[in-house]
Amino acid sequence: MRIILDRAKCTGIGICEALAPTVFEVDDNGELVVLSAEVPEDARNEVAEAVEGCPTMALRLRS
Repeated sequence: MRIILDRAKCTGIGICEALAPTVFEVDDNGELVVLSAEVPEDARNEVAEAVEGCPTMALRLRS
């Protein structure tokens, strides 16, 4: 499963980072960094919550 980020939609709020900090990080410039494009097996639930919780719908998952 891969994470797809639409940078044009992302505002760097950081909800994804709060829900899945091992996969997402908002850098010092307010830009989202996806630390692992492939979703780690042990983080699937957290990443799914982060994708669903994104208020700008900037994140998607692809099989």
